[in-house]
Amino acid sequence: MQAILVLYFADTLAHGGLGMSAGTAASVSAAHGTLVHPVSVAGGRLADRILGSYRAALCGGVLIACGHYAMSVPTGTMTWVGLGLIGAGTGLLKPNAATMVGKLYATDDDRRDAGFAPYCMAINIGAFAGLLITGRLGDHKGWHWGFSAAAIGLTFGLIQYVLGRRHLAERRETAELALAPAAMRRAVRLIVAVMAAAPRLRRTMHPVH
Repeated sequence: MQAILVLYFADTLAHGGLGMSAGTAASVSAAHGTLVHPVSVAGGRLADRILGSYRAALCGGVLIACGHYAMSVPTGTMTWVGLGLIGAGTGLLKPNAATMVGKLYATDDDRRDAGFAPYCMAINIGAFAGLLITGRLGDHKGWHWGFSAAAIGLTFGLIQYVLGRRHLAERRETAELALAPAAMRRAVRLIVAVMAAAPRLRRTMHPVH
């Protein structure tokens, strides 16, 4: 998705883009990529205290897939909805995937560092193949076809992740440092309140005339 995001932003409305200037398109894309990192801190915290690494990564993958499916719909509104879902999902997936790789080995196991080699190699191979596929579809079929390809690829990844669950060391249903029941209820109420307030905040910042 990142391979074609700036081009989609900067392309003209007549060709299916959002018609941004080149500078604005680059800035928005960079801001989206940058915000993923602080969101990852929250994602790691949720995994440690509420969800657990396996469920956090699964929820993150589902959110990212939904975001890509939303971006496959050719409307500006769905683009922003999709980017929001992708950002939130990446915050859950990004830190916890690496955490689960580390937990496949004991901390004093000499193979632990080497275990990250195939993990990183798979990421880079997937990124390279994804760039070619989404780029070609975006250039020849339309930007939203490229976003659809990302959604389909991630859907297959989620299926493989669930089917391969038995091979993971971190597959418990509870968090490693789970909150006490009372604190858990307060945290859930806070998350629900924030999610409910988000649309209202957006309308306040961008009132409809």
